Amino acid sequence: MTVAGSTRYPPFIDDLARSESGRLLRAELGRRWRETPDQLDAIVRYALLPAGKMLRPMMTLHAAEAVGGSPRDVLAAALGTEYLHVATLVHDDIIDADTLRRGRPAVPVAYGIPGAIVAGDHLIFHAFQAMVESGRAVPAASVVAAVTALAEAGQDLCRGQALEARLVGDLDAGARWYPEMIRLKTGSLFRAVCHIGALLGGADPLVASALARYGEHVGTAFQIRDDLLSYLSTPEQTGKPATSDLNNGRPTLPLLLAYDAISDAARVELLAVLHRRGAGPGDVEWVTALLREVGAVDGARRLMVEHAERARAELAALTPSASADVLTGIAAWMTSEMA
Repeated sequence: MTVAGSTRYPPFIDDLARSESGRLLRAELGRRWRETPDQLDAIVRYALLPAGKMLRPMMTLHAAEAVGGSPRDVLAAALGTEYLHVATLVHDDIIDADTLRRGRPAVPVAYGIPGAIVAGDHLIFHAFQAMVESGRAVPAASVVAAVTALAEAGQDLCRGQALEARLVGDLDAGARWYPEMIRLKTGSLFRAVCHIGALLGGADPLVASALARYGEHVGTAFQIRDDLLSYLSTPEQTGKPATSDLNNGRPTLPLLLAYDAISDAARVELLAVLHRRGAGPGDVEWVTALLREVGAVDGARRLMVEHAERARAELAALTPSASADVLTGIAAWMTSEMA
């Protein structure tokens, strides 16, 4: 698990995880996924617990409350967003051959690739079941809209993954398609978690759409922040190997900004690191120094802040409340200093 107060999650997010909403989510997650002799459920439980910060389901609860809904009425749906998120992590670790997740063996390492594939699929179906459960407390039409939002996000997420795979090792194409790739890959699920909360909380269409846009900008900022972590944090802080992105040839934003700014000779060397698909500590140090030298880290940070500020602007559609403050705070921490 990512350590408390880490670079990935500053104190504000740690405090949020310990809040009443956080405790509610954790208690319900533990109740639904008790220890069991069933092998498939055991794999899913390993993937879900101990829970991370549960940022996405937290945003669902606060989006619902910010528009006048009850967090308890959308609790199942909020957990459903976590199921879909964790399913993508399980499948990501298969695709990327990453061995570490949240500071312990990734699901494919702990249970094998076949078990990880099925467990990820199992979580996706549970996500949709969780949306339907919300129909006990909210109008059926709102549930249908929420299921649609989740399905659209899932489809976008798959398109983003496929696009990212096409861009591996290709920094020229990456520069062109990166904004669309992260909008689909990461922004879509953040969009959905806020949209779902708003829909199930009873928001009018204009407010629900504003919260959806807020979520997409937060997700985009979050992905840029994640791109920066490999060069600003330790594996102990991030919970994954420092070489992961380089090993997989990913066109992360700092690499793209550096590629645009460096000499032809440095481009050849950078591409060689990506194409080796086996970066060592020396490669990480060289790339990190290069990014800092050409201002790529600062450039990526500026774009992260821009999306965070656009997210905060969308919250003008909300009536002031404690939950609206939480959503503002989530956007604001994107602008906080990183190491």
